[in-house]
Amino acid sequence: MKRRYAILAPDHFANDAKTAHGVIAYGTDETAVVIDPENAGKRVTDAVPYLRSEAPIVASVSEALRYEPTALLIGTAPRGGALPPAWRAEILAAIAAKLEIVSGLHDMLGEDQEFRLAAQRAGVRIWDVREPPETPLFSGAVYKIPVPTLLLVGNDCSVGKMTVALELCNAAQRAGKRATFVPTGQTGIMIAGWGISVDRVIADFAPGATESLVLYAAQSNPDLIVVEGQGAINHPAYAPVTLALMYGAAPDALVLVCDPTRERIGGYETPTLGYRELIGLHEALLATVKPARVVGLALNTRYLDDAAARAQIERARSETGLPADDVVRNGPDALYAAIAPDMRKGQPCVA
Repeated sequence: MKRRYAILAPDHFANDAKTAHGVIAYGTDETAVVIDPENAGKRVTDAVPYLRSEAPIVASVSEALRYEPTALLIGTAPRGGALPPAWRAEILAAIAAKLEIVSGLHDMLGEDQEFRLAAQRAGVRIWDVREPPETPLFSGAVYKIPVPTLLLVGNDCSVGKMTVALELCNAAQRAGKRATFVPTGQTGIMIAGWGISVDRVIADFAPGATESLVLYAAQSNPDLIVVEGQGAINHPAYAPVTLALMYGAAPDALVLVCDPTRERIGGYETPTLGYRELIGLHEALLATVKPARVVGLALNTRYLDDAAARAQIERARSETGLPADDVVRNGPDALYAAIAPDMRKGQPCVA
């Protein structure tokens, strides 16, 4: 089902609306309009130049309706995934206008009595993207997949792991390889149309949920499986989902995605780790289960000028001896070509 989205991101769109940004940049559904009073009257490309979208920005759902959307997308996930109370009226207005509601929040809008009853009266669907299906325990079947799996890891949340995964898939396809993107979070699911938001799965079942995604991806007989990363291994709140992906995906190679300017984990006093420390930590955690090496680094230099970005990329190469680049600023093809020879199928540890 193709959608025409009105994206709701009041006062967040230009800054931290990564769900909105990801869907606009990589989704196959059309963005008809964005709702953000702070930037009303502008176009998307005026507020976020790298998105290169001419969709208009308006102040309210009522104004958005003249652009004939078919669905309202909640375009940002506040910390903790709770629905801001100020957004309720806009969501109810969208339901009254018979728009499908698409939400990646941890708050399940379909379980909210007011939203549920309003949707029933209007005959519209609420799609809570983060609601997981029943998932199995990890079985080890993923070890038998015949093609290599690449997992994205990072030095913090919101550094671009999903973006790098999608860009590397695009580069692999241009190189004549069939690459399958595995969505593990709400924005990736909205882009790909399938997946499981692993951070919503009960801890014991999170590796099994990840394994089931990789097994599903393998059914299309790709040459490469690329798994979207989540969290960071030393993140005080989100490290468990990172570890679940590392064990459940059974990767054969890792790409480390980093914001080189970030000194602390977002929202905490916990320091981010250096490149070599991160590489050693990830490889050590996998060494006794299913060994995998970090084969390259992808840097997010969005807030740096060209000279500073080049300096940071060169520093990463020098410090690690690995290929490094910014796949958005410079394109993904060079980094993909450099790491492709190292993406080979490995074996788990056995007694």
